Amino acid sequence: MKNYDLLTGFADEIAQDLDTQIECLKKLDMHYVEMRGVDGKNLIHQGDIKVKEIKAKLDDAGIRLSALGSPLGKIQIADPFETHFEEFKRAIEIAHAMEAKNIRMFSFYVPQAPFSKEPSDAEFEKSVLKEQVFDRLGKFADYAKAQDICLLHENEKGIYGEKAKECLEIMEAFGSDHFKAIFDFANFVQAGQDTLEAYELLKDYVAYVHVKDAIWGTGKVVPAGFGDGNLKEILTRMFEGGFCGFLSLEPHLFDFDGFAGLERGSVALPAFEEGKKLSGFEAFTLAHDSLLNLL
Repeated sequence: MKNYDLLTGFADEIAQDLDTQIECLKKLDMHYVEMRGVDGKNLIHQGDIKVKEIKAKLDDAGIRLSALGSPLGKIQIADPFETHFEEFKRAIEIAHAMEAKNIRMFSFYVPQAPFSKEPSDAEFEKSVLKEQVFDRLGKFADYAKAQDICLLHENEKGIYGEKAKECLEIMEAFGSDHFKAIFDFANFVQAGQDTLEAYELLKDYVAYVHVKDAIWGTGKVVPAGFGDGNLKEILTRMFEGGFCGFLSLEPHLFDFDGFAGLERGSVALPAFEEGKKLSGFEAFTLAHDSLLNLL
């Protein structure tokens, strides 16, 4: 496979301003964007006039949204929900305006260990947290279904669904045409979750992929195929299983200042000057070319 039609990515890692994002996406012959930040704000916090301007510029460039890269569900479970739910409803308004079906979201930050030392108390606390998370996710899911929007749950370190077991719980409760899973290799590695195990548990629910890799133990993000995320094997399984969803580049290579020690089989890194700090476009291009080499 030399190319992939449904390639998308977080172009705010190239630059904040929309014109530069569009220019660089066109250089890479990409026709989709997972829009997160634009001109200094997340898309879901933009006003109606700005949303229309963004949509017009993307239309003129032949670029569509694969998803809104929202921060929904990325608050503490103890934080007030009412205001957040209003943001959620606004995000859906913007998704409709942008003719986007998908919204990326999360399952709330939760305490990472039970407060109680007694096992019975710890289990009770975990069940209470789960109930709180699922109550909020249920409200999201019901509203998304009514609005014909698909929520894409991203596994993220520190949230309820940071590991595969909890992600599976979420999918078994809410998985549908309007609630599906994102598979993020690097996030699982950073959470101490084996990605092959995660994929086997979640493969029936995965509809969207975030492409970044990471090193086990340190969590350092590296180009696709150069970490411990098992990208080659899992992407192979995905495609053999009929996957035809978006592959979304999320480089996170801002501090990637050298390639020493990165070696994975016959996969070669694209040519960049050793030790050079990468610009946003260079980092995005490195992520792009590494994925295409891997494919």
